[in-house]
Amino acid sequence: MDFPYDLNALFPERISVLDSNLSAGRKAYGRPDPLPQVTTIIDELGKASSKAQQLPAPITSAAKLQANRHHLYLLKDGEQNGGRGAIVGFLKVGYKKLFLLDQRGAHLETEPLCVLDFYVTETLQRHGYGSELFDFMLKHKQVEPEQMAYDRPSPKFLSFLEKHYDLRNSVPQVNNFVVFAGFFQSRSAVQLRKVPPRKPEGEIKPYSLMEREVVREEQRVLPWPFVRPGGPPHSPPLLPSSPQSRSLSVGSSPSRAPLRPAAAPVLQQGQTPSSPLNDSCRARRTSSLNRSRLSFH
Repeated sequence: MDFPYDLNALFPERISVLDSNLSAGRKAYGRPDPLPQVTTIIDELGKASSKAQQLPAPITSAAKLQANRHHLYLLKDGEQNGGRGAIVGFLKVGYKKLFLLDQRGAHLETEPLCVLDFYVTETLQRHGYGSELFDFMLKHKQVEPEQMAYDRPSPKFLSFLEKHYDLRNSVPQVNNFVVFAGFFQSRSAVQLRKVPPRKPEGEIKPYSLMEREVVREEQRVLPWPFVRPGGPPHSPPLLPSSPQSRSLSVGSSPSRAPLRPAAAPVLQQGQTPSSPLNDSCRARRTSSLNRSRLSFH
């Protein structure tokens, strides 16, 4: 894949390893920043890979590489394009936390190294470039092919793995990743953690029934002044609860409405409200008035 840049200056090695810094080497003194050019190259390679795999959107870009702890292996041919070099292909890998099924159907939690994207230019395929790129990655990561997981491998990639690494029997998974039989045999118990089976949910008691039981329990011993006939309680009467004092615990009994005050008696015209205190004062005034009248006569 040709670019209007000097790829030999951007990528000194035949296979360059890029991480989130997007740098394959030290910046040369006096030269412009290579980051914009490297960004363009990675984005164009991601688009070409998604098109070859018929994906709806690229899964490799400079922005995604900067945002994740992935490694991108870039293979070039330094003699192509008039000595400026051409990109042959790339391979992107990274660690992913996965929930996988083994051969017995048990759920396991693990975080293997995964092949996330793999692309070789169509005109340069079947020339050994793919195996050269893949072998370099295996040595750099010190990992075996059966110890890795493969994200949405294309039919061509599966044929490649079978031909060069004898990976044939894949273990079916519920996600997009593919692992092979040797994946579970080559990993220790520390790397594989069994996920406990999900407990069946018990019968959930409706809240309405719980509320009814609480109300029935409160009705057995009613506080004053709701006591049944048989004498007042020894404890002082409880004041109506305010909204601030209501319980906030789940399952508490419903708050009772404050008692309504007794309706005042209807007075006739000229009649004043009567109470024990008013009647006593009225009787005293009447007695005093009678004594004054007698003394006057």
